Amino acid sequence: MAVYREGIEETIEAHQVNIETGLSSEQVIKSREEFGSNVFVADKRVPLWRKILISLQDVATIILLIAAVISFVSTYIEGTGHYFESLLIIGIVIINSILSIVQEGRAEDSLASLQNLNRMQAKVLRDGEKVLIDADDVVVGDLLVIENGAAIPADGRLIKAVELQAEESALTGESLPVEKNEKATFESDDDVSLGERITMVYRGTTIVNGHARAIVTAIGMQTEMGTIAGLLNSEAQNSLTPLQRRLVQLGKNISWVAIISAIFVMGLGVIQGMDLKHIFLIAISLAVAVVPETLAVIVTMTLALSVQTIAKKHAIIRRLPAVETLGTTNVIASDKTGTLTQNVMTVRQVWHDEQNHLSDVDENLDEPAVDVLSLAAISTNVEVNISDEKKTYAGLPTEVALVRAIETITSREELLRQYPLVEQIPFNSTKKRMTTVHELPDGGYIAITKGAFDVLLPMIKHGNSERAEEVNTSFGRRALRVLAIAKRIFDVMPESPTQEFYEQDLTLVGLVGIIDPPRPESAPAVEKARLAGVKTIMITGDHVETASAIAREIGILRSGDLTITGSELAKLSDQELDKHIKDYTVYARVTPTDKIRIIKSWQRQDATIAMTGDGVNDAPALKAADVGISMGETGTDVAREASDIILTDDNFATIINAISEGRGVYIKVRKTINFLLSANISEILVIFIAMLLGWGSPLLAVHLLFINLVSDGLPGFALSREPMLTNVMNQPPMAKHVKLFAQGLGRQIGLNAGLFAIVTLVAIWVGQNAVIGGLNPNEQIGQTMAFTVLSLTSIIHVLNIRSEKTLFSIKYSANPSLVNMAFLAAIITLVITLLPVTQPLFGLTMISLGHWAIIAILSLMPTIVIEFLKYIRPSLFRV
Repeated sequence: MAVYREGIEETIEAHQVNIETGLSSEQVIKSREEFGSNVFVADKRVPLWRKILISLQDVATIILLIAAVISFVSTYIEGTGHYFESLLIIGIVIINSILSIVQEGRAEDSLASLQNLNRMQAKVLRDGEKVLIDADDVVVGDLLVIENGAAIPADGRLIKAVELQAEESALTGESLPVEKNEKATFESDDDVSLGERITMVYRGTTIVNGHARAIVTAIGMQTEMGTIAGLLNSEAQNSLTPLQRRLVQLGKNISWVAIISAIFVMGLGVIQGMDLKHIFLIAISLAVAVVPETLAVIVTMTLALSVQTIAKKHAIIRRLPAVETLGTTNVIASDKTGTLTQNVMTVRQVWHDEQNHLSDVDENLDEPAVDVLSLAAISTNVEVNISDEKKTYAGLPTEVALVRAIETITSREELLRQYPLVEQIPFNSTKKRMTTVHELPDGGYIAITKGAFDVLLPMIKHGNSERAEEVNTSFGRRALRVLAIAKRIFDVMPESPTQEFYEQDLTLVGLVGIIDPPRPESAPAVEKARLAGVKTIMITGDHVETASAIAREIGILRSGDLTITGSELAKLSDQELDKHIKDYTVYARVTPTDKIRIIKSWQRQDATIAMTGDGVNDAPALKAADVGISMGETGTDVAREASDIILTDDNFATIINAISEGRGVYIKVRKTINFLLSANISEILVIFIAMLLGWGSPLLAVHLLFINLVSDGLPGFALSREPMLTNVMNQPPMAKHVKLFAQGLGRQIGLNAGLFAIVTLVAIWVGQNAVIGGLNPNEQIGQTMAFTVLSLTSIIHVLNIRSEKTLFSIKYSANPSLVNMAFLAAIITLVITLLPVTQPLFGLTMISLGHWAIIAILSLMPTIVIEFLKYIRPSLFRV
């Protein structure tokens, strides 16, 4: 039998605990030996050596290492002794690994700083004495002494409860406190949800009213919270991000191109009767040309810089690739309580019976509302504390809402001075009302009764009951929790007053509508997401009426959208859910397993889904989503550990800012791929065509590596700092499985590579065939011109890819580092070509001013053509 169904005596007998003295020291030791300590099984910290191995498993990194080996073999066969090419590639791999490891280490440190420094404590009865112990030391069978405000350290069966209410939103998603009853029974044999197991208290919840005692029935991983934490490892495993998948595929394609190109060149050389050693060196050169050595490190730098930018906007990125995944996100599945709402019960509307006046408290706390709230606020048990000029409130959330509302005008303390408390009949979960008696300033007494409207209505003798019922219905349609306020004024206090005396002949004062309101920024953020092509859905453990009202108010639930409850969801097969998943925008009363099912259904629709939440009940879904986003201020440790991103300000709008940055990352990566592959593919074309024309290989391996690392690498690094030159939130997100070269990127790379190849081949022909400046044409002059033209053309290209607009429309101040790096790369190219000491290292020779004039013209030609095409058809170059 489930523990929550057991009778009190059964639980006591099962755990052999004396309810008068609690466990003995011997029983504590025995229980700990049998059940262990009250801790979660934490993930082992990944050692440094393993992080390094993980960073080297990326396909692009493996290709770099292969390129390093090829370069090393090439140098060894040539016998030059110049191994700096292979050492540079290995250096790039090391830099890439360091950036990834350091960034993730920083995220771990930031996460650690968010943990609660004060360890939770628990009050238990042991050996006949109440003792305060560390929560980790609680054992199965311990007798918990539960007081108002206590945090529950383990799951327990209540054996005695007095007006006990628990705030369980972190576990169940239910925004309202749950009334507990140790004597409750369950008629149906069906399993009931956590929020309905009112005979139990659960780890991670907080007591907001009353006191109780409970026998601990589960600790650590056996608790409901522990069970949910266990789901993180068993059911929800992180997969590759969309960009990682695309880069992995790119790496595989590059590998095939390298292999096929090498085989083609080897075969062509054999047919042409070339020396086998020379053919092999050419094939190696081509393999080096294919690999974009700096791509991996530039992508990592782009992600790392974006992480820093997002951190300034109140989000901690725990896993580097999560940045770009945000950019492709097209569905946000958000928890309601504490994420879209403030998780603070607030007075929304007040109706004054005598004046028949309805006040919207959000807009104005007018005099009729003050009259109602003044009486409601003093008829509470709320404690108001002021520390460091900051007010804190302790009590039932609905009562705190009443006091918070009136304290915008006056203080509860001042009201109680005007109406001194004489007697109080506490709230009773059976009668569902509370009555307090106060002295009136001019003499006499007033009894104030507040409670559920349907409970007070039969007791009210004076007031507009019909109108009150209409207002109550309208409040209900807005999912407001309604409190009725009634009074009775009498002159003399009877000798033996009773509750019946105070609560007879009541006069209706008014109704108060209370709700956990949306965050002010939620509605604008949802609308901004919608305009950006991102659908927001709500997944909550709360009631469907409350969830729908909030969703409708902030724009999630629109005309034609449907809602569904967890019980209704359970009746749908996966196929039925997949068929209708896009119709539902609000999922209410769902379990952690339901959340995972919803997310996986969306993922089967090719959606990239981000899940936001703060409670333990959200953690498995955070892990299962493409991007898990938890709350830093109100989120639980379990939720933070499961997430990829932590919002330090708990602001839903921060997610939209992060998505914008993520889209920017994706565009920067596409620009980087455009920049690097345009040069790499042009190198392949040049070698292929030159060999077909019988010119031999005009480019050496060292030329190709220099262009890839310096001409492309230096400006490419600065691309990571490129600002967004267009409003990325005005465009729809890229679908998860869209090819990397979609949306015109492949066309752009092909055009650029073709132009680069043409001018380079022209340079080769001129160098090998034209007498210029008194120098006779030869193969080395052609080689020098080809290297210089291809290097400078590639450098200038970095200015072309920044925007579909002309390069002259972008100010230097937009990204000065890019212009500076391009200038530096050009200077290094010219220095290597001009200095006699470096010419032999790169197989270059001295050329005339006439050659340099042709080089300048040829290097500028691709830019001139691209600028002209941008003028007549800018959409061709949209990134």
